Amino acid sequence: MIVVLKPNVAKERRDQLIEWLEGMGLNIHVSTGQYQTVLGLVGDTSNVDMNLIDSLEIVDSVKQVSEAFKCCNRKFHPEDTVIKVGNVKIGGGNFCMIAGPCSVESEEQIVGVAKAVKEAGANLLRGGAFKPRTSPYDFQGLKGEGIELLKTAREETGLPIVTEIMSVSDLDLFEDVDVLQVGARNMQNFDLLKELGHVGKPILLKRGLANTLKELLMSAEYIMASGNEEVILCERGIRTYSDYLRNTLDLSAVPMLHELSHLPVIVDPSHAIGIARMVPPMAMAATACGADGLMIEVHNDPQHALCDGAQSLRPEEYAELVKKVMAVREVSKC
Repeated sequence: MIVVLKPNVAKERRDQLIEWLEGMGLNIHVSTGQYQTVLGLVGDTSNVDMNLIDSLEIVDSVKQVSEAFKCCNRKFHPEDTVIKVGNVKIGGGNFCMIAGPCSVESEEQIVGVAKAVKEAGANLLRGGAFKPRTSPYDFQGLKGEGIELLKTAREETGLPIVTEIMSVSDLDLFEDVDVLQVGARNMQNFDLLKELGHVGKPILLKRGLANTLKELLMSAEYIMASGNEEVILCERGIRTYSDYLRNTLDLSAVPMLHELSHLPVIVDPSHAIGIARMVPPMAMAATACGADGLMIEVHNDPQHALCDGAQSLRPEEYAELVKKVMAVREVSKC
């Protein structure tokens, strides 16, 4: 249920209404926009008298929300959420470029790539320290050492760092990480999601390989309902009948998620496609359909990469892609 207040309601009267609603055992999500304030009622609203609330002098309207997801619902929060990572803004018309290798391999590698992608125009540095791999014999990442190397790259370049967390037990290692990523395989790891709700950091939540948009939003809801409203949604491809590409990049998800939710939506074409030469056209397509940012894999020596070299761009290829993406951004504004 949402309660839309009339313009210019005094804060004291608004707070009195919120206190009364909280007394019914409800959690109240407050969204203050330029023209109106929306109160989102989260919890069991079966005993709430909609007609009584609607009759209050300060209330403009009361509406029932049928969707199971509440906190991330645009009806609860009509204006776009803008998430700040240092000086970088994501969402609300701000476009973010995240780039870096699939996995952190050495100090020379991660620092070199970080400097190259920053020069090309990247805003954040990605790199995997913990790597969930299909085979137990594949490279699993440098773990804690990898996070330390990412922090070294941040010191050298000033780029905030994004890296994936796989387990609640590793949370202490991520204390100085700027954005915590939840990978596709952990999208419905509900214990992890609830714990990340208590972390005062942005969470980049990737869509699962075979998950619906509603399931993605419900996973975001787990994080937000636990107290952390800084969630970035990421479309990274889903499994379909494609036999030549790693996955199918569902770009229709971008405008649909923007319609359903106020959260920023970025796209990872690298994991979706799995072929480096196919990444640029899909990155431009993602930009054209309204994505709030891109996550691109970049490696200084893809042929010898320990993880996903086939989908990684070289630094010079990434620099060319950034120029094309910015051109698409300009055209899209028209």
